[in-house]
Amino acid sequence: MFQRQTSTSGLQSGARLLDLIYHATVRSVRKSHGNAIFALLTNIMQTIIFVMAFYVMFSVLGLRGAAVRGDFLLYIMSGIFLFMTHTKALSAVAGSEGPTSAMMKHAPMNTLIAISAAALGSLYIQLLSLSVVLFVYHVAFTPVVIYEPIPAMGMLLIAWFSGVAIGTVLLAAKPWAPAFIGIVTTVYSRANMIASGKMFLANTLPANRRSMFDWNPLFHAIDQARGYTFLNYNPHYTTYTYPLILSVVLLMIGLMGEFYTRKHASLSWSAGK
Repeated sequence: MFQRQTSTSGLQSGARLLDLIYHATVRSVRKSHGNAIFALLTNIMQTIIFVMAFYVMFSVLGLRGAAVRGDFLLYIMSGIFLFMTHTKALSAVAGSEGPTSAMMKHAPMNTLIAISAAALGSLYIQLLSLSVVLFVYHVAFTPVVIYEPIPAMGMLLIAWFSGVAIGTVLLAAKPWAPAFIGIVTTVYSRANMIASGKMFLANTLPANRRSMFDWNPLFHAIDQARGYTFLNYNPHYTTYTYPLILSVVLLMIGLMGEFYTRKHASLSWSAGK
Protein backbone atom coordinates (compact mmCIF):
# COMPACT_ATOMS: atom_id res chain seq x y z
CA MET A 1 0.00 0.00 0.00
CA PHE A 2 2.69 2.46 1.04
CA GLN A 3 5.41 1.97 -1.53
CA ARG A 4 7.86 4.46 -2.85
CA GLN A 5 7.77 4.63 -6.61
CA THR A 6 11.20 5.17 -8.13
CA SER A 7 11.88 5.69 -11.79
CA THR A 8 14.97 4.07 -13.29
CA SER A 9 16.66 4.97 -16.52
CA GLY A 10 17.58 2.47 -19.19
CA LEU A 11 21.20 2.71 -18.13
CA GLN A 12 20.37 1.94 -14.50
CA SER A 13 18.19 -1.02 -15.52
CA GLY A 14 20.98 -2.34 -17.72
CA ALA A 15 23.53 -1.97 -14.92
CA ARG A 16 21.21 -3.79 -12.52
CA LEU A 17 20.73 -6.60 -15.03
CA LEU A 18 24.48 -6.96 -15.52
CA ASP A 19 24.97 -7.05 -11.75
CA LEU A 20 22.39 -9.81 -11.42
CA ILE A 21 24.02 -11.78 -14.25
CA TYR A 22 27.42 -11.40 -12.57
CA HIS A 23 26.21 -12.77 -9.23
CA ALA A 24 24.24 -15.55 -10.93
CA THR A 25 27.37 -16.46 -12.95
CA VAL A 26 29.43 -16.72 -9.75
CA ARG A 27 26.75 -18.99 -8.29
CA SER A 28 26.70 -21.07 -11.48
CA VAL A 29 30.49 -21.53 -11.40
CA ARG A 30 30.52 -22.55 -7.74
CA LYS A 31 27.43 -24.74 -8.04
CA SER A 32 29.32 -27.73 -9.46
CA HIS A 33 31.73 -27.73 -6.51
CA GLY A 34 32.09 -25.59 -3.39
CA ASN A 35 35.81 -25.19 -4.04
CA ALA A 36 36.34 -23.14 -7.21
CA ILE A 37 39.96 -24.30 -7.53
CA PHE A 38 38.91 -27.95 -7.38
CA ALA A 39 36.26 -27.35 -10.05
CA LEU A 40 38.89 -25.77 -12.29
CA LEU A 41 41.36 -28.61 -11.71
CA THR A 42 38.65 -31.15 -12.52
CA ASN A 43 37.96 -29.47 -15.85
CA ILE A 44 41.69 -29.24 -16.62
CA MET A 45 42.09 -32.95 -15.90
CA GLN A 46 39.18 -33.75 -18.23
CA THR A 47 40.87 -31.76 -20.99
CA ILE A 48 44.25 -33.45 -20.43
CA ILE A 49 42.66 -36.92 -20.39
CA PHE A 50 40.86 -36.16 -23.68
CA VAL A 51 44.07 -34.90 -25.29
CA MET A 52 46.14 -37.87 -24.15
CA ALA A 53 43.46 -40.38 -25.17
CA PHE A 54 43.30 -38.97 -28.70
CA TYR A 55 47.09 -38.74 -28.88
CA VAL A 56 47.40 -42.45 -28.05
CA MET A 57 44.59 -43.36 -30.43
CA PHE A 58 46.15 -41.42 -33.33
CA SER A 59 49.54 -42.98 -32.62
CA VAL A 60 48.25 -46.56 -32.33
CA LEU A 61 46.05 -46.33 -35.44
CA GLY A 62 48.78 -44.60 -37.44
CA LEU A 63 46.65 -41.53 -38.18
CA ARG A 64 49.28 -38.92 -37.41
CA GLY A 65 50.00 -38.53 -41.11
CA ALA A 66 46.41 -37.31 -41.63
CA ALA A 67 47.00 -34.32 -39.36
CA VAL A 68 48.09 -30.91 -40.58
CA ARG A 69 51.80 -30.16 -40.73
CA GLY A 70 52.81 -28.57 -37.46
CA ASP A 71 52.59 -29.33 -33.75
CA PHE A 72 50.61 -32.57 -33.50
CA LEU A 73 49.48 -32.01 -29.90
CA LEU A 74 48.32 -28.50 -30.79
CA TYR A 75 46.33 -30.03 -33.64
CA ILE A 76 44.60 -32.34 -31.17
CA MET A 77 44.05 -29.59 -28.61
CA SER A 78 42.53 -27.26 -31.22
CA GLY A 79 39.74 -29.80 -31.69
CA ILE A 80 39.39 -30.81 -28.03
CA PHE A 81 39.17 -27.23 -26.76
CA LEU A 82 36.36 -26.27 -29.13
CA PHE A 83 34.54 -29.57 -28.60
CA MET A 84 34.58 -29.21 -24.81
CA THR A 85 33.63 -25.52 -24.95
CA HIS A 86 30.64 -26.32 -27.18
CA THR A 87 29.52 -29.35 -25.18
CA LYS A 88 29.94 -27.73 -21.76
CA ALA A 89 28.02 -24.62 -22.86
CA LEU A 90 25.19 -26.76 -24.25
CA SER A 91 24.97 -28.86 -21.08
CA ALA A 92 25.17 -25.83 -18.79
CA VAL A 93 22.42 -23.91 -20.59
CA ALA A 94 20.17 -26.95 -21.07
CA GLY A 95 20.53 -27.71 -17.35
CA SER A 96 20.08 -24.14 -16.09
CA GLU A 97 17.24 -22.90 -13.91
CA GLY A 98 13.88 -23.34 -15.62
CA PRO A 99 10.61 -21.41 -15.18
CA THR A 100 9.48 -23.71 -12.34
CA SER A 101 12.73 -23.50 -10.41
CA ALA A 102 12.66 -22.21 -6.85
CA MET A 103 15.09 -19.46 -7.85
CA MET A 104 12.42 -17.95 -10.10
CA LYS A 105 10.32 -17.11 -7.03
CA HIS A 106 12.71 -14.25 -6.31
CA ALA A 107 11.49 -11.16 -8.15
CA PRO A 108 14.71 -9.95 -9.84
CA MET A 109 15.54 -13.44 -11.10
CA ASN A 110 14.33 -14.65 -14.48
CA THR A 111 15.25 -17.32 -16.99
CA LEU A 112 17.23 -14.90 -19.18
CA ILE A 113 19.57 -14.25 -16.25
CA ALA A 114 19.81 -17.99 -15.56
CA ILE A 115 20.69 -18.74 -19.20
CA SER A 116 23.27 -15.94 -19.34
CA ALA A 117 24.85 -17.05 -16.06
CA ALA A 118 25.11 -20.68 -17.15
CA ALA A 119 26.61 -19.70 -20.51
CA LEU A 120 29.14 -17.25 -19.06
CA GLY A 121 30.05 -19.61 -16.23
CA SER A 122 30.90 -22.42 -18.65
CA LEU A 123 32.89 -20.02 -20.87
CA TYR A 124 34.87 -18.75 -17.87
CA ILE A 125 35.85 -22.26 -16.79
CA GLN A 126 36.81 -23.30 -20.31
CA LEU A 127 38.90 -20.20 -21.01
CA LEU A 128 40.69 -20.59 -17.69
CA SER A 129 41.36 -24.28 -18.36
CA LEU A 130 42.56 -23.56 -21.90
CA SER A 131 44.93 -20.87 -20.65
CA VAL A 132 46.42 -23.11 -17.97
CA VAL A 133 46.89 -26.09 -20.31
CA LEU A 134 48.49 -23.99 -23.07
CA PHE A 135 50.73 -22.18 -20.57
CA VAL A 136 52.02 -25.43 -19.07
CA TYR A 137 52.54 -26.94 -22.52
CA HIS A 138 54.34 -23.79 -23.71
CA VAL A 139 56.64 -23.63 -20.68
CA ALA A 140 57.30 -27.32 -20.00
CA PHE A 141 57.34 -28.86 -23.49
CA THR A 142 57.53 -26.67 -26.58
CA PRO A 143 56.64 -23.07 -27.47
CA VAL A 144 53.06 -22.70 -28.66
CA VAL A 145 52.82 -20.78 -31.93
CA ILE A 146 49.35 -19.87 -33.23
CA TYR A 147 49.33 -18.35 -36.71
CA GLU A 148 46.39 -15.97 -36.12
CA PRO A 149 45.45 -16.09 -32.42
CA ILE A 150 42.63 -13.54 -32.46
CA PRO A 151 40.55 -15.20 -35.25
CA ALA A 152 41.31 -18.59 -33.65
CA MET A 153 39.83 -17.28 -30.39
CA GLY A 154 36.87 -16.05 -32.41
CA MET A 155 36.22 -19.62 -33.60
CA LEU A 156 36.30 -20.77 -29.97
CA LEU A 157 33.66 -18.16 -29.15
CA ILE A 158 31.56 -19.31 -32.11
CA ALA A 159 31.76 -22.89 -30.82
CA TRP A 160 30.64 -21.62 -27.40
CA PHE A 161 27.85 -19.49 -28.89
CA SER A 162 26.50 -22.38 -30.96
CA GLY A 163 26.44 -24.55 -27.83
CA VAL A 164 24.52 -21.82 -25.99
CA ALA A 165 22.02 -21.52 -28.85
CA ILE A 166 21.34 -25.26 -29.07
CA GLY A 167 21.18 -25.49 -25.27
CA THR A 168 18.55 -22.72 -25.21
CA VAL A 169 16.34 -24.67 -27.62
CA LEU A 170 16.70 -27.79 -25.46
CA LEU A 171 15.97 -25.78 -22.30
CA ALA A 172 12.76 -24.40 -23.80
CA ALA A 173 11.58 -27.88 -24.76
CA LYS A 174 12.69 -29.67 -21.57
CA PRO A 175 9.65 -28.88 -19.37
CA TRP A 176 7.36 -30.44 -21.98
CA ALA A 177 9.34 -33.70 -22.34
CA PRO A 178 12.19 -33.84 -19.80
CA ALA A 179 13.13 -37.48 -20.34
CA PHE A 180 13.19 -37.20 -24.12
CA ILE A 181 15.19 -33.94 -24.09
CA GLY A 182 17.67 -35.55 -21.68
CA ILE A 183 18.18 -38.37 -24.18
CA VAL A 184 18.54 -35.90 -27.08
CA THR A 185 21.16 -33.92 -25.15
CA THR A 186 23.17 -37.05 -24.38
CA VAL A 187 22.93 -38.41 -27.93
CA TYR A 188 23.97 -35.09 -29.46
CA SER A 189 26.94 -34.75 -27.13
CA ARG A 190 28.09 -38.32 -27.84
CA ALA A 191 27.55 -37.96 -31.59
CA ASN A 192 29.78 -34.90 -31.61
CA MET A 193 32.70 -37.09 -30.56
CA ILE A 194 32.76 -38.04 -34.26
CA ALA A 195 30.53 -35.47 -36.00
CA SER A 196 32.52 -32.47 -34.70
CA GLY A 197 35.40 -33.35 -37.01
CA LYS A 198 38.05 -32.93 -34.35
CA MET A 199 39.76 -36.13 -35.50
CA PHE A 200 40.20 -35.19 -39.16
CA LEU A 201 40.46 -32.29 -41.60
CA ALA A 202 37.56 -31.25 -43.82
CA ASN A 203 39.94 -30.81 -46.78
CA THR A 204 40.90 -34.50 -46.66
CA LEU A 205 37.34 -35.83 -46.75
CA PRO A 206 35.72 -36.93 -50.01
CA ALA A 207 32.57 -35.06 -50.98
CA ASN A 208 30.18 -37.86 -50.02
CA ARG A 209 31.72 -38.12 -46.55
CA ARG A 210 31.92 -34.38 -46.04
CA SER A 211 28.18 -33.99 -46.60
CA MET A 212 27.64 -36.10 -43.48
CA PHE A 213 29.25 -33.40 -41.31
CA ASP A 214 28.32 -30.15 -43.05
CA TRP A 215 25.17 -29.74 -40.94
CA ASN A 216 27.18 -29.48 -37.74
CA PRO A 217 28.17 -25.90 -36.73
CA LEU A 218 30.96 -27.30 -34.54
CA PHE A 219 32.47 -29.04 -37.57
CA HIS A 220 32.81 -25.69 -39.34
CA ALA A 221 34.15 -23.92 -36.23
CA ILE A 222 36.86 -26.53 -35.57
CA ASP A 223 38.00 -26.64 -39.20
CA GLN A 224 38.14 -22.85 -39.41
CA ALA A 225 40.01 -22.69 -36.09
CA ARG A 226 42.68 -25.01 -37.48
CA GLY A 227 42.99 -22.74 -40.50
CA TYR A 228 43.76 -19.83 -38.18
CA THR A 229 45.97 -21.91 -35.88
CA PHE A 230 48.27 -23.44 -38.51
CA LEU A 231 50.10 -21.67 -41.31
CA ASN A 232 50.04 -24.81 -43.49
CA TYR A 233 46.28 -25.37 -43.49
CA ASN A 234 43.70 -23.41 -45.48
CA PRO A 235 40.12 -24.68 -45.09
CA HIS A 236 38.27 -24.80 -48.42
CA TYR A 237 34.95 -26.44 -47.55
CA THR A 238 33.91 -24.77 -44.29
CA THR A 239 32.96 -21.26 -43.25
CA TYR A 240 32.45 -19.40 -40.01
CA THR A 241 29.32 -17.62 -41.28
CA TYR A 242 27.21 -20.81 -41.29
CA PRO A 243 27.60 -21.63 -37.56
CA LEU A 244 27.22 -17.95 -36.67
CA ILE A 245 23.98 -17.45 -38.62
CA LEU A 246 22.59 -20.83 -37.54
CA SER A 247 23.37 -20.05 -33.90
CA VAL A 248 21.58 -16.69 -34.06
CA VAL A 249 18.51 -18.37 -35.60
CA LEU A 250 18.50 -21.18 -33.02
CA LEU A 251 18.97 -18.70 -30.18
CA MET A 252 15.96 -16.68 -31.33
CA ILE A 253 13.88 -19.86 -31.64
CA GLY A 254 15.03 -21.00 -28.21
CA LEU A 255 14.22 -17.65 -26.56
CA MET A 256 10.77 -17.57 -28.18
CA GLY A 257 10.17 -21.15 -27.05
CA GLU A 258 11.37 -20.32 -23.56
CA PHE A 259 9.02 -17.32 -23.41
CA TYR A 260 6.09 -19.51 -24.46
CA THR A 261 7.06 -22.20 -21.94
CA ARG A 262 7.41 -19.64 -19.14
CA LYS A 263 3.90 -18.32 -19.81
CA HIS A 264 2.44 -21.83 -19.63
CA ALA A 265 4.68 -23.25 -16.92
CA SER A 266 3.03 -25.12 -14.08
CA LEU A 267 4.59 -25.80 -10.70
CA SER A 268 3.33 -29.37 -10.99
CA TRP A 269 5.95 -29.96 -13.72
CA SER A 270 8.66 -29.84 -11.09
CA ALA A 271 6.75 -31.80 -8.43
CA GLY A 272 8.61 -34.99 -9.22
CA LYS A 273 12.06 -33.34 -9.18
